[in-house]
Amino acid sequence: DLAKNSASNLTGTSIFDPVLCEVMLKWFCPVDGTVFDPFAGGSVRGIVAAKLGYRYVGIDLRQEQIDANYANAKEIGVETTWYCDDSLNADQYIEDDTADFILSCPPYADLEVYSDDPRDISTMDYDDFLKAYREIIAIACRKLRQDRFAVFVVGDVRDKKGFYRNFADDTKAAFRDCGMLLYKYLVLLEQIGTGALRAGRQFSALRKVVKCHQ
Repeated sequence: DLAKNSASNLTGTSIFDPVLCEVMLKWFCPVDGTVFDPFAGGSVRGIVAAKLGYRYVGIDLRQEQIDANYANAKEIGVETTWYCDDSLNADQYIEDDTADFILSCPPYADLEVYSDDPRDISTMDYDDFLKAYREIIAIACRKLRQDRFAVFVVGDVRDKKGFYRNFADDTKAAFRDCGMLLYKYLVLLEQIGTGALRAGRQFSALRKVVKCHQ
């Protein structure tokens, strides 16, 4: 139901897996903890967190997305918190050393462009994207209490020439520079679906294998 309701309120971009969200929260966030999401996007993470009894604070640039999130939460019958702003301004909404968990799914560079707002990092070239991305991660890390976890769901993306940017390693480096070291690296296996049908043509044309994980 959550995935169905979320889909009705979003704008054609990918939907975060609610089961993955539930598992990450139960595995890595203390009971009754506070969750901070600097790339809040859709409603799934906020709603699942609320359903499980966590306090959730999410930030997203797009007012239409925030409105859709609140409408979805009301329909499902939970209360949670999203703010419409740039996460570079997160100090206005959550104090340092108060979050028990960071859970987010940032833009995969320009793989999906979410708006035409110049502050939207999905609109930036990769160097500018990384600069803003690292700043937001640094701010998010300040919000986290000691001995706590951050989970970012990321997959690699290709540049305009078709080569991988190494985005996952750039993400790990950004956290490492904030004093947070890699503790777990989990791979989410996706359904193969039409992958077998696409594999031959994709490989013959571009020498790219079908990816069924992130």
